[in-house]
Amino acid sequence: MNPIVRSGAAARAGALLILLGPLVSWLAEFITAAAWQDPPYSPFHNWVSHLGLTGPPQTAFGQVANSPLGAVMDTGWVIYGVLLIVGAFLVFDPRKGTRPILIVSLAVLAGVGVSLVGIFQGSNANVDNGLIAFHTLGAQGVMLAGNIMAIAVGAGGARIGLGRSRSIASITLGTVGLIAFPLFMADVFTGWMWNIGMLERAVIYPIMIGHALLGSSLAVAQRRHATRPPTPLEVHIAN
Repeated sequence: MNPIVRSGAAARAGALLILLGPLVSWLAEFITAAAWQDPPYSPFHNWVSHLGLTGPPQTAFGQVANSPLGAVMDTGWVIYGVLLIVGAFLVFDPRKGTRPILIVSLAVLAGVGVSLVGIFQGSNANVDNGLIAFHTLGAQGVMLAGNIMAIAVGAGGARIGLGRSRSIASITLGTVGLIAFPLFMADVFTGWMWNIGMLERAVIYPIMIGHALLGSSLAVAQRRHATRPPTPLEVHIAN
C-alpha cells in the first residue's frame, strides 16, 4: 500500500515533535494545577482554560479562578500547537493524495486552535474587550479538528505505519471526543455546568492521546525503516 508519510531524518524529527506536543501540554497542566491551591484546583469541576488565566484571582464563567502559574499553561498550549503543525508538515507528504492533505489541514486547524487558547485567555477582561471570540474559536476549533484528525489518521493507518490495533484506537478516540463535544456544549449553554472540567477533558484528552499515539507509532515505524536493510530493488535503483 502506498505510504503517505515521508522518510528520513526530517520525518523522524516530525514524529518526535507530534509526540512531544501533548507531553509538554500535560506537563504544563500538571505543574499549573498543582500551583493552584486557593481554592484547590479540581480537574472535574474547574474549566481547563482557567489554568491559563494570569493576573489577580477573578470569578470567570461562574467559577473562582486563581492560577498563579497561568503563563506556564499558556506557554504549554502554544508550544503544543506549534509542534503539532511543524511535525505534521515534516511527516506527511501532500504529493501522496488527498488524505495527507486532509490530515495536515486538520493538524493546522488544531494547532492554531490550541495556540489561540494560550494566547487569548478566557478572562473577564477579554470578555469585555471582545477578544474572548478568539479564545472560543480556538477552543472549539481544536476540539472538532483534533478529533476528526484522529479518525482520519486511524482510517489511513495502514498507509501511515499504524498497526491495526492502533488504527482502531485512533478512530475510537476521535469518535469518543466527537460524542463528548455536544454533551460539553450542552452543559455550557444550558448553564448547568455539571463537572464542566470532566466533560471538557472528555473532548480534549482523546485528541492528546491520539497525537501521542500517532507520534510514537510514526517514530517506531521511521526507526524500523531506517534500520531495515535495503531490498535488491532499492540497491538497483541507487546504483
